[in-house]
Amino acid sequence: MPRALVTGITGQDGLYLAELLLSKNYEVYGLLRGQNNPKRSLVEEVVPDVKLLTGDLTDLSSLMHAFGQAQPDEIYNLGAISFVAYSWENARLTSEVTGQGVLNVLEATRIWCGDDIGKVRFYQASSSEMFGKVQAVPQSETTLLWPRSPYGVAKVFGHYMTINYRESYGMHASSGILFNHESPRRGPEFVTRKISQAVARIALGLQDKITLGNLDAKRDWGFAGDYVEAMWLMLQQEEADDYVVSTGETHSIGEFLDIAFRYVNIDDWTKYVEQDPRFFRPAEVDLLVGDSTKAREKLGWTPKVTFAELPEMMVEADLQEQRVLHRIDGN
Repeated sequence: MPRALVTGITGQDGLYLAELLLSKNYEVYGLLRGQNNPKRSLVEEVVPDVKLLTGDLTDLSSLMHAFGQAQPDEIYNLGAISFVAYSWENARLTSEVTGQGVLNVLEATRIWCGDDIGKVRFYQASSSEMFGKVQAVPQSETTLLWPRSPYGVAKVFGHYMTINYRESYGMHASSGILFNHESPRRGPEFVTRKISQAVARIALGLQDKITLGNLDAKRDWGFAGDYVEAMWLMLQQEEADDYVVSTGETHSIGEFLDIAFRYVNIDDWTKYVEQDPRFFRPAEVDLLVGDSTKAREKLGWTPKVTFAELPEMMVEADLQEQRVLHRIDGN
């Protein structure tokens, strides 16, 4: 039975990846920060077969201890401070966790492997935010990186450090340059979940309006459940490499709003949506749209959930959640 250690187990990707690995008969270990992590119960509810360990990406000794307990064959480093807007508020902490944390996990992996550097395969969660001020459209694995947020800068550090460990030590270390991927498990601080949750509450009479930033911002949006399959496929390859994972389509926040509100039979959403300059980024990224040709050809990976299905899936999940929370009859 193969063994996998997943950092960032409490996030949407960690949960979907854990489900995938368990379905493939892995023994899965998840790394939690802090003994009393408030999301521990969520992991125990969604993936009860995952064995939870405590550790911190900024503490190499805690990572080594976790490695000793999990003895992993595969390591998926999904842990990060992943909310881009917050990275401007606390650039240092973002750099330490999202950037330096990658180096710590890589170093822990190298030490754990010892002379047998190939006994562990490593996955790093890179991000389309690394492209920032895009130098080519669409973006591929060879596109120049030009990050436009402290989060993006930290991700670039982790991305190049992963390449460096692969080239310096022969480590089987791959990076997935994942474009935006959403799901009902997305945190409510992210714009897609903020929208789906608000649309559900508006439809149920629990909320009057939603306040957003730039409605014209465009992203390449996919489904997180599809994207974790690409992560797993990368570590099944004979040679490590870097892969863009994307749909190849770009859609605006306005389009997301269109589909989300139509799902609850509201055709004109403009009276329910307000814009506030506080929600605009200090430096907006340009047109992010990924070229995932390499992932499709080498990994045999293709996304299954379409953009049109994504907002509907998320709104439906939030309708169900809000009905339960407020004891509203769904009939």
